[in-house]
Amino acid sequence: MNNPVPAPASIRSPIGLVAAALPVLAVLVLGVVWGRSLPGVVELLVVLVLAGSVLAAVHHAEVVAHRVGEPFGSLILAVAVTVIEVGLILSLMTSGGSSASSLARDTVFAAVMITCNGIVGLSLLVSALRNRIAVFNPEGTGAALATVITLATLGLVLPSFTTSTPGPEFSTPQLVFAAVVSLALYGLFVFVQNVRHRDYFLPVHPPGRPAARAGAAADDDHAPAPSPRDALISLGLLLAALVGVVGLAKVESPTIENAVSAAGLPQAVVGVVIALLVLLPETLAAARNARRGRTQISLNLALGSAMASIGLTIPAISVASIWLGGPLLLGLGATQIVLLVLTAGVGILTVMPGRATLLQAAVHLCLCAAYLLLSANP
Repeated sequence: MNNPVPAPASIRSPIGLVAAALPVLAVLVLGVVWGRSLPGVVELLVVLVLAGSVLAAVHHAEVVAHRVGEPFGSLILAVAVTVIEVGLILSLMTSGGSSASSLARDTVFAAVMITCNGIVGLSLLVSALRNRIAVFNPEGTGAALATVITLATLGLVLPSFTTSTPGPEFSTPQLVFAAVVSLALYGLFVFVQNVRHRDYFLPVHPPGRPAARAGAAADDDHAPAPSPRDALISLGLLLAALVGVVGLAKVESPTIENAVSAAGLPQAVVGVVIALLVLLPETLAAARNARRGRTQISLNLALGSAMASIGLTIPAISVASIWLGGPLLLGLGATQIVLLVLTAGVGILTVMPGRATLLQAAVHLCLCAAYLLLSANP
């Protein structure tokens, strides 16, 4: 999320036109369905519009980010995706009662597991199939992984072991500390990645591949920036998409929870659904970069998404919990902690050599599959 990616499609292209129409459609649909009881077919259409609005919001955030450049562009992308994630979480928390007190934890943990295992594994798989060996910069990737592990431990593991309050939750001073540290570490990482040590996060060409060819691929990152007019249009459509996403999520929140309950699945699955929806654009971008031989950018996208999910979502939910009332359960259970520790250990061993094969990709994908299985069948 915090990296240069290929320039988004022009607003005049077919993809750009669809992305421009979806936010407007979402706002119109929101005005029609708000406060009404909807039949099943209409519910399905609203869900499709909601999913399309998420993709459109990220597209327009990329347009604005490409115009303003780094490091501000990465911040716009991170804030836009975090607003979507927080909006979905809050929409479900305000209507879910006490069962939603752990929704923020479930969503953030799902984002960490899906990015650090699912997206990383997919990126390594695509790159290794293309080049036999996926190569990347261990300094930059290792710094990103270390930050993710630290944020996950401080925000999701420690609440299960603190004794100031009963249950897996922080006391108020502890919650404030975790929120401030999360923001500080995320902000410092953005500065290091985009300003201080930017070369640590640039693509590395595979062995035996001419440097000129790798450089040619990197030229895609420097496509002409969109015009000020296109950037302003995208900014307006981004705001409309965010309003549509948050509003439609509020409309659909009872349906989502009822569907999960009717299927006999744990409430943690709701967090998985939110994470999958929010991370879909990042997954597609990571796979596209891996296919073009830019494994480093794919890993930057994956770990940057995990970092933003923890470093921005937890502080936002912490502030919102003042008005929501009730407990904010952040601490992970024993099974989740085991999976997180295993993910951290495997991630370190994958990153240290600066290269990976199909085996490392398969290990990460198996961990992601294990997490998804245990979420549905704990």
